[in-house]
Amino acid sequence: MPDDPSISAPVDPTEASSSFEERQQLEDGIALCLSGGGYRAMLFHVGSLWRLNELGYLKKLDRISSVSGGSITAGVLGLRWSRLAFDASGVAQAFDAEIVTPIRALADHTIDQGSIIGGILMPGSIADKVVEAYRKHLFGQATLQDLPDDPPRFVINATNVQTGVLFRFSKPYIADYHVGMLRNPNVELAVAVAASSAFPPVLSPLTVALDSALWEPKTTSSSPDTHQGAFRSDVVLTDGGVYDNLGLETAWKRYQTLLVSDGGGKMSAEEEPNGDWARHAIRVNSVIDNQVRSLRKRQLISSYGTLRRGAYWGIRSDIRDYGLPDSLPCAFDKTTELANTKTRLKQLDRVIQERLINWGYAICDTAMRKWVDTTLPKPNAFPYSSSGIG
Repeated sequence: MPDDPSISAPVDPTEASSSFEERQQLEDGIALCLSGGGYRAMLFHVGSLWRLNELGYLKKLDRISSVSGGSITAGVLGLRWSRLAFDASGVAQAFDAEIVTPIRALADHTIDQGSIIGGILMPGSIADKVVEAYRKHLFGQATLQDLPDDPPRFVINATNVQTGVLFRFSKPYIADYHVGMLRNPNVELAVAVAASSAFPPVLSPLTVALDSALWEPKTTSSSPDTHQGAFRSDVVLTDGGVYDNLGLETAWKRYQTLLVSDGGGKMSAEEEPNGDWARHAIRVNSVIDNQVRSLRKRQLISSYGTLRRGAYWGIRSDIRDYGLPDSLPCAFDKTTELANTKTRLKQLDRVIQERLINWGYAICDTAMRKWVDTTLPKPNAFPYSSSGIG
């Protein structure tokens, strides 16, 4: 896979930074990473994109890497990129109509519960029903080939259950560094986003049928057994957040400036955790997810100011910690309530939608003006002033 260094030599994002730098020189580009977190993250990221657009940064992005709920937002952004009507200053004039409106329309519908019931009672899997819902509400019959040409490169990430590593969907190729590369894929955008957001155990797995003859005949992988059979014909995928909940990996290996919008949840303490095998397994998986998320976040933040530029902002951030005196007013108890919105693909009250968008907008603005460019103008108000934060 010589044309894309980000997948030619797998590097663990938790490796020591010096070891990473010996392998590859970072490019002088800007990547945006959108985390998982269901509808909560989807809407939080809309707010982040809203402010990035106003600041003229949306048009500056070289890569947008996403997982799970973040992939819903990224998928809509990619599909409608050509309709955003960027002006001479790089600000999309049609952002509200093309991005905000369709995503909020999806948030008016519950799709996880109906998919579970349909997957149990009708032909097809639960994941197949999620694909149908995305097809109906957002993507129609669009494929990865309907994404824009670079830049920016949109990378929608899932986790390959067969190989245990990241499986990425993009317009130029789909790839897994164990399995190889398939160029110019015609995979439906609804399928890619559903795979990325196939939250286990109920919405997972999603199996993607591919023509094994279309894969690259040569690969640098050290696992030749994965270059054949079902590894290339029936790829079994689960939520991208299982492997990388920040959507960080494909950007970490390549770009010097990283902007990370984190709408992910947080594991809560339980005095008496359930002991039955099903709920106990879910609890243990949450422990693993919490640890991986924490390691990636810690590694990212420690790299700022030394190896990298950029900013991290999260739905659980305290805006006061950024030390910016003219931030929009965001009381921590209110933003914490928003952060505690369940990780579901479940209908959200319209006011809650607006508050999640407002919060993403405000914390993105604060992080950008504090850590990326101190000369950026402050915002006049929230996108939805009457809803505020709570």
